[in-house]
Amino acid sequence: MKTAQAALLAIAVCFSLGAAEPASRFNDLNHRLMCTCGCAEILGECNHVGCPNSTGELDELRAGIAANQSDQQILDSFVAKYGAVVLAAPTTHGFDLVAWIAPFAVFAAAMLGTILLVRRWSIGKTVAAEADTSTMDPAERERRDQIRRETGDGGF
Repeated sequence: MKTAQAALLAIAVCFSLGAAEPASRFNDLNHRLMCTCGCAEILGECNHVGCPNSTGELDELRAGIAANQSDQQILDSFVAKYGAVVLAAPTTHGFDLVAWIAPFAVFAAAMLGTILLVRRWSIGKTVAAEADTSTMDPAERERRDQIRRETGDGGF
């Protein structure tokens, strides 16, 4: 039991040491930022040859990590310098919360609209099937009966 706990502790320490390593922090942070050259790429993956912005921004990121700034401080400094568009994902505060909620709300509204439309169509078909044919022209009644016989559709 104690050896299992010791092994789990050793594994946890190894993973936590790797997470604080500057290279892994650099990789994590450059994937949370966008390149500002207008390419709409993640900063660490900007594939423009000779991109005028990515090299400088990556150097700023390295300098922030070397200065022992926290991840939030580094992100805040980028937002202060380049604006909120530099963040790869919107924040979960204030109006940016709409960017997280809107897709789900639109999906729910579309599903509700589809359900209501299908129900309306099915009710309309039932009403049409139950239409009173006693006041109908005999020739029209005969055509409808023939259509029902040939198609096997009792709902017309």
